[in-house]
Amino acid sequence: MPDLLFPTSIIGSLPRPQFVKDLIADDCPIQGDEYRRLMGEAIRGAVAMQESAGLDYVSDGEWWRKSYIGVIAELAHGFELSRNPADGRPWTVVVDKLAPKTPGFIAQEVAFLKKLTKRRIKATVPAPALLGERMWDPEKSAKAYPKRDDFVRACVPILRREVELLRDEGVSIVQVDDPHLCLFVDSEVRKQYEDADRASDFAVEMDNDIVSGITGVKLAVHLCRRAGARARGEADYRGGYDPILKQLGRLKVDHITMEFTSPGAGDMSVFKQLPEHIEVGLGCVSCQPGQIDSPETIVSRVEQALEHLPPHRITLNPDCGFAPGSAAQVSLDEVYTKLKNEVEAARRLREKYGRS
Repeated sequence: MPDLLFPTSIIGSLPRPQFVKDLIADDCPIQGDEYRRLMGEAIRGAVAMQESAGLDYVSDGEWWRKSYIGVIAELAHGFELSRNPADGRPWTVVVDKLAPKTPGFIAQEVAFLKKLTKRRIKATVPAPALLGERMWDPEKSAKAYPKRDDFVRACVPILRREVELLRDEGVSIVQVDDPHLCLFVDSEVRKQYEDADRASDFAVEMDNDIVSGITGVKLAVHLCRRAGARARGEADYRGGYDPILKQLGRLKVDHITMEFTSPGAGDMSVFKQLPEHIEVGLGCVSCQPGQIDSPETIVSRVEQALEHLPPHRITLNPDCGFAPGSAAQVSLDEVYTKLKNEVEAARRLREKYGRS
């Protein structure tokens, strides 16, 4: 149970200003200590923005990482950087057996962040099944891992060790980002699988293998309807959460984030079917560029959730990350306004429903 009602946070990522994009570019001439100094100063500003907005939980915006899934290549050998033949984008693909490379890479991000803030810290890791969908190729990867599921299972011990190190570093929340699991809310996506329930069961099994039995830190799973993809004009996966409620009930975590600002998100009555110990990170702030929800709108969404959940099981966050791909142009000033409105909504809710 949170020690304050309606705690506020971001999901994890923040949009990168152009100079940060330039710093992480492969052809950036700035390297070594000077790179770390400049990126550190950039992250100092990202943290200051979150603190100024008033958030209870902060992150580093994931700015040290070139990619939120590609971070696995910092943790393990076995990958090569290629180009996706479908669209020409940079593509990290597994080509060899995984072997530990830099255990603690994400924990190092947190160690730096702790120097900048006294707020509670959230850190994120990618879900194994998501990595399988994005980083396994039947031609390039088959010699090392003949089946996609073989690669997914190989990711688990690498990620589990990172969760343990994050716990040891003193983070408040470790969040597994699993947009892959949330795809199965969409009936059209489910048709693409021979057995959609088996595929979603497998995603949950892998998430559980990462976190099961780990104590001393709050464990979370982030479900995503590709809000970032919507910002890029790509697929918008629709459907209520009913098709995956059975799977959500088996997650061995304390907290599940669920999006509810998009039209196709379904009814909040599904909360009644979640285990009673689960906190819901309510996606109540739109991350769609150009759409700024007022505090009144955010309060209204939370009060819809309160029809099905007690106040102590609700936390406030945007629907998804505000960083929809490295090429997207998203205003940090707009994000700051959205976060201030989130915090103001939480203040009003605490005033109305109980303790601060």
